[in-house]
Amino acid sequence: MLTLPHDQISQAVKAGLLLPNDVFEEETKASMVETAVQASSYDGVLYGYPKSVETYALFYNKDLVPEAPKTWDDIIAFANTYNKPKENKFAVMWEFVGYYTYPFIGSFGGYIFGDGNSNPQDIGLNNEGTIKGFTFLQSLKKILPLNAGDITFDVKTQLFQEGKLAMNIDGPWSTGSFKDHVNFGVVPLPKGPDGEEMISFSGVKSYYVNSYTAYPVAARLFAHFASSKDNQLKNYKMTGAIPASIEAGESQEIKNDPITLGFFEQFQHSVPMPAISEINAVWEPLKAAFVSLWNDPGLDVKQTMDQTVKTIQSDLESK
Repeated sequence: MLTLPHDQISQAVKAGLLLPNDVFEEETKASMVETAVQASSYDGVLYGYPKSVETYALFYNKDLVPEAPKTWDDIIAFANTYNKPKENKFAVMWEFVGYYTYPFIGSFGGYIFGDGNSNPQDIGLNNEGTIKGFTFLQSLKKILPLNAGDITFDVKTQLFQEGKLAMNIDGPWSTGSFKDHVNFGVVPLPKGPDGEEMISFSGVKSYYVNSYTAYPVAARLFAHFASSKDNQLKNYKMTGAIPASIEAGESQEIKNDPITLGFFEQFQHSVPMPAISEINAVWEPLKAAFVSLWNDPGLDVKQTMDQTVKTIQSDLESK
């Protein structure tokens, strides 16, 4: 048995290294969050026994924002009274890379690749949904009047620690950096202008059974046992890993931990990061598009994204 992040299983399956999760397939699908099952599958076949998940959500400073915002309208209203750019005081920040800016694609009906991010022949970065999402993204420049290059992980981390940044879109890996500095909470990403849930990118770690094992039945039994609700909760208590099990996520242990609960709730509104190798042709052109559209809010979104898709297609065709 081995543990893998979901973006590595396509290569492992193609190399013939993994056995399907066939004996416990129905139980796994019924007991795990759907996104975790999707991430642990390849070409319609479930291979993994989900273990833990991660995504990003909204950190907020409770001393500055007593009530967690539920919508982007809430954040915009707060920013209009709080922002003081000359004093480095801002309502919200996130990094301008594809991972963190994906909510402005997926939440509005856009996508990177079709068929659940598995079909590189179908690129959705210039469809109607993406154009709508990026147009909304451009409108947020008024509450974050900085160029994209000035909004880095280190900058927003420091400002949040100093109590100047009220809200920070980040992941559970940053929790330790804030515990001794900020009285903070974590909630799902704010809903969009039409009430849509903001869909984040997520990662999933699962157990897998090596196809070369001498004991395939025992290995399947152990993977199933290791990924049980009780063992996921033990893993959570020992390492802070967020469970993939529905029951574990609804347990009292998680409900009594509002930080983990915030990430778990956001995970249920997420999609796994694309696991196919073609995604490597997307990240840089997509980042360039984000940066251009943000730094110049007057730039035409459709023209910019049409060119971005052409760049990605050209790169894919040359390989």
